[in-house]
Amino acid sequence: QAQVVESGGGAVQAGGSLRLSCVASGHAFNPYCMAWFRQAPGKERERVASSDSEARLRVAHFVQGRFTIAHDNGPNTLALQMNSLQPEDTAIYYCAADWSWDCDPRGDYKYWGQGTQVTVSS
Repeated sequence: QAQVVESGGGAVQAGGSLRLSCVASGHAFNPYCMAWFRQAPGKERERVASSDSEARLRVAHFVQGRFTIAHDNGPNTLALQMNSLQPEDTAIYYCAADWSWDCDPRGDYKYWGQGTQVTVSS
């Protein structure tokens, strides 16, 4: 019954911006952990940003200064604002959520969205 849905992907030129949205639903309460991951062709999936049970927001070092996250539309949502996009940011971006009270935002999530494609051209 749980659902995680991403939106907002697209194609942009280098230096441009995109805002991805994620909505997690299907439980009587809000998820304790949410995160954004991405996976480029031929590469391992990597964690981009996360929010833990205390709503502490973190972004990965390789996107610091360019990407931010926020629960802009409620605690069951997680927006990923991506600025100064570069070709190496091209990937499928996935949102994940965990409704366990003791969840680790860096851990393996059970509930994933379908992914949204981000393509950055040089």
